Amino acid sequence: MIIAIDGPAGSGKGTVAEFVAEKLGLTRIDTGAMYRCVALETLREGVSIDNKKKIIEIAKAIEIRFDEKQNVYLNGENVTKEIRSAEVSSTVSSVSPIPEVREEMVKQQRALAKGLNVIMEGRDIGTVVFPNADFKFYLDASLDERARRRLLQNSENNVGMSFEDIRKNLEKRDYDDSHREVGALIRCDDQIYIDSTNMTIEEVVEYILQKVGVRK
Repeated sequence: MIIAIDGPAGSGKGTVAEFVAEKLGLTRIDTGAMYRCVALETLREGVSIDNKKKIIEIAKAIEIRFDEKQNVYLNGENVTKEIRSAEVSSTVSSVSPIPEVREEMVKQQRALAKGLNVIMEGRDIGTVVFPNADFKFYLDASLDERARRRLLQNSENNVGMSFEDIRKNLEKRDYDDSHREVGALIRCDDQIYIDSTNMTIEEVVEYILQKVGVRK
């Protein structure tokens, strides 16, 4: 079984996917973390975001894996916290739209999911990575609510960004993600739309579980 959850940054995809995975015994794959790994390695190697050739080489060369606790490993190193830094957040939006980078990450995402029951969240899971997923959801929330959630998340990870800076960053991400030539964030007819602005995480998880149960 494959469950795809798409949606804008800060909509709660990761947290929701984590709880649904636990409830249903699924393997969770955080595709956003994979692009962040490419961005982190790009920064570490001092590569300019304009040097697309080198960034593509990085995407093809790095090894990304997740453990059962959803820690993220880049070339064997636990980078779970590092990939959430403000610097990585501002870089990933320039790295992830590169067509060859997306092609490589999609290849790795499909390989990670092969033979498993998975829940995968990202921007183009239900439209590009797994267009034939068993269940497709589009998780959304207002810009202010998403900024508030990201502020709380950053606080927990000791990342210092103001609400206004986060809001501006998300607003730019929304525009960039929806105007990409490849892998754009779009809604499709067979996705189940969820506006989680006034919903708790528990309510969203329960809603998804009910939908999955109805369609089983």
